[in-house]
Amino acid sequence: MALTMEKKEAIIADIANIANSAHSAVAFNYKGIASNDMNALRCQARKEGVHLQVVKNTLAKRAVSGTNFECMQDSLTGSLVLAFSLEDPGAAARLVKDFLKEHKGVEVQVISIGGKLLAANELDTLAKMPTKDQAISMLMSVMKAPVTKLVRTLAEPHAKLVRTVAAVRDAKESA
Repeated sequence: MALTMEKKEAIIADIANIANSAHSAVAFNYKGIASNDMNALRCQARKEGVHLQVVKNTLAKRAVSGTNFECMQDSLTGSLVLAFSLEDPGAAARLVKDFLKEHKGVEVQVISIGGKLLAANELDTLAKMPTKDQAISMLMSVMKAPVTKLVRTLAEPHAKLVRTVAAVRDAKESA
């Protein structure tokens, strides 16, 4: 069944809306994937804040035009699934990376983050990016370190005095 012009325009608008709010995108081929596996992938994607879309390349090229993912246009060829990370930049890459472990025939075609096109072999780099919670935790530990050192430094003279008095006491008791 052919898509009408209204449906095509709706698909383009939907993908463009998602692309405008997404942090990163990964496009991979889906040939040879069973429908059950694709349904499981979609379910997992919803849980991780990733939007998956199987769409014709011509519609996808029009949809990403004018977004941060415009750099992907020339690379969108073949049967592709677009995965957009909506909450955290590495979410789509982690999802696809885990999916690739089980399905050897699937290949990543295009990766984009922040308006830059990455090579397909840089999937691991994007997948290793920290989540929002991990990044906040790392920032807080960096911010906490100077305060912790200051407290230790301020407490050390008192602790040294206590250790010295305890050593003198122990020396007098043993004598």
